Amino acid sequence: MTRLIVAAGGGGDAVAAAMLDAALYGDEDRAVILTYAWDRLLVDPVPGPRGPDNFTGLEQLTPAVWTVPADARPIAPAGSTLPRLAAELPHTFALLDPHHGAEGVTRQLEELVSHLAPASIDVLDVGGDILARGDEPTLKSPLADALTLAACCQVNAAVRLLVAGPGLDGELPLDYIRGMLGPLVHTFTAQDIETVSSVLEWHPSEATGMLAATARGVRGTCEIRDAGMPVSLTDEGPTVHQVDLDEALSRNELARAALTTESLDEVEAYSREICGYSEIDYERNKAAWLKDQAEAELDAESVLSQLAEFEAEARDRGITHTTFRHLTEVLSLSGSQRDSLRELLITNRPEQHEAPLWRIR
Repeated sequence: MTRLIVAAGGGGDAVAAAMLDAALYGDEDRAVILTYAWDRLLVDPVPGPRGPDNFTGLEQLTPAVWTVPADARPIAPAGSTLPRLAAELPHTFALLDPHHGAEGVTRQLEELVSHLAPASIDVLDVGGDILARGDEPTLKSPLADALTLAACCQVNAAVRLLVAGPGLDGELPLDYIRGMLGPLVHTFTAQDIETVSSVLEWHPSEATGMLAATARGVRGTCEIRDAGMPVSLTDEGPTVHQVDLDEALSRNELARAALTTESLDEVEAYSREICGYSEIDYERNKAAWLKDQAEAELDAESVLSQLAEFEAEARDRGITHTTFRHLTEVLSLSGSQRDSLRELLITNRPEQHEAPLWRIR
């Protein structure tokens, strides 16, 4: 029995999809997870999502769909977490390619439905920004989710839209989207997280990291991203809710505009028009800035001193936790130093590691 799970925003949504598969369907089958190869700049220094031409070693599943096996490699200077996910998890990861707009993504979905005849099709978004109108001031990355939503609404098959960890991406507050959340489908537990626990130690996703932390019982306020956004870790954190697909489309102006797009450039143009920006433009600007920055030396004494200063200020803001990604930014380190920073901090202060988060003393 095959199931299809679409990771709406790529990145950590793919890890959450693996968690969902294990929690809902167990070992009776392994899902095909369709996901963008779109990682943050600390993993992939090239702005925007990757397509099949950016990899070697992909395997063709249908005319428009390629899978990413463990031995696939992104072509430098691009980077991707997908080959390592394929190596560590038993699922099949298929590459969702946004470069041909909603028409291209719809074609991929239709081919997969025809080829796999899946027992179920779930679209999963961690946080709930797929429910945005597009004009919310806290919204940061609407493009991928909106494009996925536009395509899924055009597939001639039963598609279920799920939101996990409502509010955890820091883009739309829980209270803002609460009224759109439908039936509770599942509440993740610490046992559910074990299937991806090793992945969460290296994967940079903050939203899925907080989803796992709340499933393990962590509560408080977590500061994330380069901008230092506070996110509440509550009992709603580990929940998964079904949402009406048509309602989501009627609400999401960018998704409706993208319905007939044939290129990523078109989707970007609509994002600038409706949301006032394109997140790929943000990545372009940040990548250009990072290119000119000298890499700071990872000196243990200096890092621990800076950490103490950050923690004191964070406590004053009511922050109880943060992510290693945020700490990497705060301490002016590069993405390539994130793992070394994590090892240094856990070695020196293991009691503050509430996996996969860092607890503020």
